[in-house]
Amino acid sequence: MKEIRTENREIPRGEWESFLEAFSRRHQGWLVTVEVLREKLGAQTEVRDLPLQGIFSERDGRRITILVGRDAQKHLAHVVESPGRLWVEVAEGGAEAALEVESEDATKTILEFRAVMAPEMVDGVYRGGDGPS
Repeated sequence: MKEIRTENREIPRGEWESFLEAFSRRHQGWLVTVEVLREKLGAQTEVRDLPLQGIFSERDGRRITILVGRDAQKHLAHVVESPGRLWVEVAEGGAEAALEVESEDATKTILEFRAVMAPEMVDGVYRGGDGPS
């Protein structure tokens, strides 16, 4: 199996809100796993293979919220308090593979896609609700 090479790009703080809005639009409905890495506890999986609803940064940058789940009644909101850095992992060909939020206390929240592909490759894929999006 061929290994996919990736690179990490840091998103400047002043671009977080617009970047996350666009990222959410590109990947809404994609299956994600969210893990939290803490120094003392190690890696903890918050969710596995649930659809991404969106990622939002408050205007002041003090909090980033990741929403995942199948619908508004059954979802998880993972809140990252005091984020310090935001990274996107980009695979060969420009496909976004993962997103990492590092808090000021060095806790890392990693959102990883189940499949890595350019968003235009999944156009028309069923995303729940009433039909293809």
